[in-house]
Parts: sequence; structure tokens; C-alpha cells
Amino acid sequence: MIDDDKIRESFKEKNWVEIKSNDSWGTFKIMSEFVQGYERLARLGPSVCVFGSARTKPNTKYYKIAEDIGVQLTKHGYGVITGGGPGIMEAANKGAKTSGGKSIGCNIKLEFEQQPNKYIDLDNILSFDYFFVRKVMFMKYSQGFIVLPGGFGTFDELFEAITLIQTGKIARFPIIMVGKSYWHDMVEWLKHKVLREKNISPEDLDIFHLVDTSDEAVDAIVEFYKKYEHKPNF
Repeated sequence: MIDDDKIRESFKEKNWVEIKSNDSWGTFKIMSEFVQGYERLARLGPSVCVFGSARTKPNTKYYKIAEDIGVQLTKHGYGVITGGGPGIMEAANKGAKTSGGKSIGCNIKLEFEQQPNKYIDLDNILSFDYFFVRKVMFMKYSQGFIVLPGGFGTFDELFEAITLIQTGKIARFPIIMVGKSYWHDMVEWLKHKVLREKNISPEDLDIFHLVDTSDEAVDAIVEFYKKYEHKPNF
């Protein structure tokens, strides 16, 4: 239950002049994170982001798929970018690292989690306070997204990319969702509710593609770039 009295008291105690001042100075922190990200990631070369749950355990189906995706992307000359944490992120970084590829982690500072996983290259660990800055880095320096089962954070990153492509704010790149059974109900809802209500267009459903295996996921990236050149977004 939300305690309304406590919320009201917390607002009374706030010094709004001080908060506004801190907000202004906070822009410099935001700028510093953008500068760090741009300087570090611009030198990577073609890379693919792999997303998914931080809660996925080793030796599970999707952990193994993510690890193999990391291996296969490396063999095709791609760096692997993740959110830097455990679970699916760790698996993809592990695949890249153990196969001699570039393994990049854009970690987010959280109170309850997360620490960068041990499979990120030491010179490719970045740490962010702001989710929105981190997402800009994913969008700008990725040539594709491979999205495995996850929760709210994964949905946030997935729909951010879909929205930016839909609105023409970034160049189109492949978005591959792994696990047809996991994503099935959501996609059916988009087709039979959101599309039927005319809140999206039929072609919007072509922005992403569903697959089941690591081979299919990586092949979709490779096939896309037989026709298009690699370049940063924005």
C-alpha cells in the first residue's frame, strides 16, 4: 500500500530552490556520460546489442542460446554489446569473450543490482547513472538488436528501438526477437488489438522478426548487411 501521508510529508520537506539548482548542475553529469560513451564506443566497429533478462540462470535454454549468439556474432566480425549485467547479458558477453571477439558492457548503476559481469573486456566496461543515456549508446552504436526473453527493462529497450525506427528517428536496423513461444502472446496482442484499433500500421509489424535459434538470429543480421552498409545511427 502507498502511504499518502508520508508522500505529502516528503514533499513538504523538499527545498525546491535547491532541487532546481541541482537539476541544472545535473546536466553536466549527463553531458559527461554522453562524452564518455561517444568516445569509447565510436572506435568499436560493427557491433550488435544482445538484450534479455538479468535473472536468467546459467545452463538454462536461453542462457545457452545467448552464449552461442555471442560466439557466432564474433565469427562474423561483430562486437557484442550488452547491458553489462548477469543472465542473458553475461551469456552473450561470455560467448564473445571466449571466442576472441569484442565484448562490451554498458552497465547501469542500481541500488540492488548490478555489477559488470566478468566476461566484458576491461577496456570496454562503461558505467552509467542514466538509463536514457545508456539507451542512446545502444541505439547509436549497434547495427542490430537481438532480444531474448526478459522483463520491463528488456521491453523498454525493445520498444524504444521499434518506436525510433517507426518514426524515422534512426536508420532501420534488424530487430530479432528470440523465443517464439515467449513473445507469441505479445505479438498476437499487437496484431489483434493494437493493429485492429488502428494504433499502429500493418507495416510496423515488419520492424521486428521472431526466431527460435541462435543460428536464425545471427543469420538475420548477416543477411540484412549483405544489402546495407554498417554505420552509426542518429
